[in-house]
Amino acid sequence: MQLYKWLTEAAKLRGSAKALVYRDTYFSWRGLQHRVERRAQEFAAMGIADGHWVGLMLGNVPDFAILALALSKLGATVVPLDPTTGSRDLSMILEAAPLRGLITRPRGGVDAAPVMPLVRGAKAPETPESRRRLQGTLLTCSIYRREKDAAPRGASVVLFTSDSSGDPRGILRSAANLEAGAQNLKTTLDVTPEDRILTTVPLYHAYGFDLGMVLALRFGATLYLEDEVAPKRIVKILREQEIDLLPGAPQLYAGLAKLPTAKPLKIKRARYLAAGSALSAATAEAFRERWGVRVMAMYHTTETMTVAVDRKGASPESVGKAADGVEVRVGAGGSMWVRSKAVAARSIGAGRPAKRSPGGAVAVGALDGEGWFRTGDLGRIDRSGRVFLAGREDDLVKVDGKRVALGEVEGCLEAFAKVKSAKARVITDPLGGPMVVARVVVLSKCGAEEIIDHCARNLASYKVPRRIEFSEL
Repeated sequence: MQLYKWLTEAAKLRGSAKALVYRDTYFSWRGLQHRVERRAQEFAAMGIADGHWVGLMLGNVPDFAILALALSKLGATVVPLDPTTGSRDLSMILEAAPLRGLITRPRGGVDAAPVMPLVRGAKAPETPESRRRLQGTLLTCSIYRREKDAAPRGASVVLFTSDSSGDPRGILRSAANLEAGAQNLKTTLDVTPEDRILTTVPLYHAYGFDLGMVLALRFGATLYLEDEVAPKRIVKILREQEIDLLPGAPQLYAGLAKLPTAKPLKIKRARYLAAGSALSAATAEAFRERWGVRVMAMYHTTETMTVAVDRKGASPESVGKAADGVEVRVGAGGSMWVRSKAVAARSIGAGRPAKRSPGGAVAVGALDGEGWFRTGDLGRIDRSGRVFLAGREDDLVKVDGKRVALGEVEGCLEAFAKVKSAKARVITDPLGGPMVVARVVVLSKCGAEEIIDHCARNLASYKVPRRIEFSEL
C-alpha cells in the first residue's frame, strides 16, 4: 500500500496543486485521489484484493499511474510490463509471476490479452475466469483463478529485468526499499514539492518508475508524462513548463543537441539526468552549449535503484559519486558491489541467481551475507570517490536503457533454419543510439528481412538486430 499511502499524504498537503500532467490533461492531487478511489472500487468488484499481483501492460499514460495507485490502495502488488515484450519473454514472465489480473490495451482492435502459458503439471493453457472492460476506457482486465497465497507477500511492486542469459527476472521491491530509494534521491538531487518532473523513460522501466512515479508521489512533485520522444515536442515542454528534473537516456540528449534552432533554457535548478547507457562527452558538451544545462550522468539498476550521480555534471566519463545512503565498492576483477536499504533482497523467475556460483563466489545478481549486492558491472573508483563503469562481467549490454543478453540474440538467430551461426554485438549509431547488429553465416540463400522478421516474432523489439551482416566464415 506504499504508493497509495504517499498519494494520500501528498493530497492532504498539496490539495489543488498539479499532480499529473499528460498533454492537455492534468489532475490535481485531490482529483487524482478521487479518480484512484473509483478505480479501486471497480477492481474490488472484480475480486482483486490484498496480496494479489496484477500486471499493467501500459506505456506513459495517466492510466498507468491511476491504476497502479488503485491497486496499491487494495494492497495488491503492481507488476509493470513492457507492452512490446516478445512472446517468449512474456510466457516466461507470466509463468513466474502468479498474476490475479492482467491489464492490457486492445491488440488489432480485439480484446485479446496474452494467453497464459502452461502451468507446470497442467494439460492445457490456463484461461481467464473473466475479461472485463474498465469503465470509460479501452483497457481490458483479464482475471485468473488464484489461490489465496499463490503470490509471495511483502512486495509493493515487481519490476522485470533480464538476467545474464537474457531470461526475464522479476525484482520484488518492498515498501522499505521504495522509501529508502526515494530518500536517497531526495537528498542527492534536492527534490522538493515544487519540482516539475518530465519522464519520457517508460514507467514500466525501473529508471522511469523510480525517477518519475516514486519521486513525484513521495514528495508531492508534479509529474509530466510523455510517450512520444520527439525532440521538438520535448523542448517545447521543457521551456513552457519549466521542467527542472528530467530523467532521460543519452540518445534523448543527443537528439535535443542536434535541433537546428535553440535558445538556452532559463531554469534555475535544472537536474537533467542520463542513465541506461554511457553518456558521451560529445553529447554532454553539445547539449550544454546549445541549451545551457549540464547533463548529470547517473548509475541506476532495477535491483539497487539509484547508485551514483555526477551531481555537478562535470565529467560524463564518470557516473559520479555514490548517492546519499548508498555504499559502493570494487571487488576482485573490478566487479561492482552496492549496499543500501534500497537494494531488493528477493527476485522471481527462471533467471533468479543462486547465492553462490559453483566456485563458491557470490553469483552476479545476488547478495552476500553482509548485504552487498553484486551488480555484474565492472568499474573502478578513484581517490575522490568517483565511480567509473567499464563494461560487464557477463555478455549483457544495454539498449534503450534495457538489458540485452547477446547470447540470447545469437540463440534466436541460430534457431532460424537458414542460419548456421551468428555473432551479435552492440554499436552506437550517431542518430539512433545503441543498437544490436548481427553477423551471420547462412546455410541457404535468404535476405536480411527474413532474419529480422524471425527475430521480431521471438524477441522484444529492443533486442531485435537492426542490421544483418552476411559472412562466409
